[in-house]
Amino acid sequence: MGEMIKVGMADLQVCKSPDVLTTLGLGSCVGVALYDPITKVSGLLHLMLPDSTKIRNNENLAKFADTGIQELIRQMLLIGANRSRIVAKIAGGAQMFAMKSTNDLLRVGERNIEAAKENLIKSNIRIMVEDTGYNYGRTVELHAETGNFVIKSVGKPLKTL
Repeated sequence: MGEMIKVGMADLQVCKSPDVLTTLGLGSCVGVALYDPITKVSGLLHLMLPDSTKIRNNENLAKFADTGIQELIRQMLLIGANRSRIVAKIAGGAQMFAMKSTNDLLRVGERNIEAAKENLIKSNIRIMVEDTGYNYGRTVELHAETGNFVIKSVGKPLKTL
């Protein structure tokens, strides 16, 4: 096994096999894992908000679905990914508050999931699988060697997507 590379909140990292990318504690944030199965170039984005155009302080590209996904693709291409082969797996976007709300500010998780999907579709990237929503946090690992997306949640069985 290679190096375990941590991705912080509003952060992104790319790697090649045999390294593993991990991000802790996805609540309403969404983890977008991108993978080229041939070159085994992998990328993981921990996005916090759906749309950079709605925010004044938006210099951090990784904070938003729109700019984060574009930047992740760009960095993967730099280390050898082929754009036409990149596929996506996504996790997170939990509704961390008990009340079901129509208030957009409380629907951050849901909006993050929608924005991640929209931006992946716009980028012609196929979403293979997702583990999103519900009301619990997730820690994820993307294994560059296999493309396995491992999801850990407190009190839940380990999932490999």
